[in-house]
Amino acid sequence: MVPLRDENPSRITPYITYGLIAINILVFIYELSLTDFQLAQFFELFAVVPKELTASFSGIPVNQPVPEPLTLVTSQFIHAGFVHIGFNMLFLWIFGNNVEEALGSLKYLVFYLTCGILASLTQWFFSAQSPIPSLGASGAIAGVMGAYILKFPTARVVTLIPLGLFWTTVRIPAVFFLGFWFLQQAFNSLASFDVRAHIGMESGGVAYWAHAGGFVFGAILGPLLGLLSDRAESYTQ
Repeated sequence: MVPLRDENPSRITPYITYGLIAINILVFIYELSLTDFQLAQFFELFAVVPKELTASFSGIPVNQPVPEPLTLVTSQFIHAGFVHIGFNMLFLWIFGNNVEEALGSLKYLVFYLTCGILASLTQWFFSAQSPIPSLGASGAIAGVMGAYILKFPTARVVTLIPLGLFWTTVRIPAVFFLGFWFLQQAFNSLASFDVRAHIGMESGGVAYWAHAGGFVFGAILGPLLGLLSDRAESYTQ
């Protein structure tokens, strides 16, 4: 199922959401200018390398110019391919504006980055010795989706669905669209205990733990930051 848009108009211009999308696209354009060797070095430097993060947490120097804990943020803005960034930015475009409106732009930015950090740490917890760089905005965007399902469960998501050789669109309540997405990530997380998963590497695994973790943390942090408050209601009625 591919979401095309939601039927949930926003009263604000979501500058933070637009800015996040722009930064991700600009970084990806820069990635396209690199050779394969340079790109591998770029990922090694700015993506989360679980094994190096584990060493850093233990006080063991990893001899990288970028402190490994900082990659919990920088990794959120790099992607491994067109499909990876395309789907991530599509989901952020559809669901980010309403969550930004409900939280307010500054809190939304803090919320987004925090969800991304916690999502990466969730994935790291289950692959602490992996040498494979982990990268992508998926965990942060999953947090946005976790907040969205709480705030706008009945909002309709216009969704493209394949029916054999044909495609059609249906209007699915967010609680079912996002709920199904979360259950899929959670199921695959449990099924991948013995699989080395990593974020966004299209030739390898998918970071289902980061997706599921980001969604859960988004559903927790959103209300703590006032997602369901009267102030938020005044923007979204």
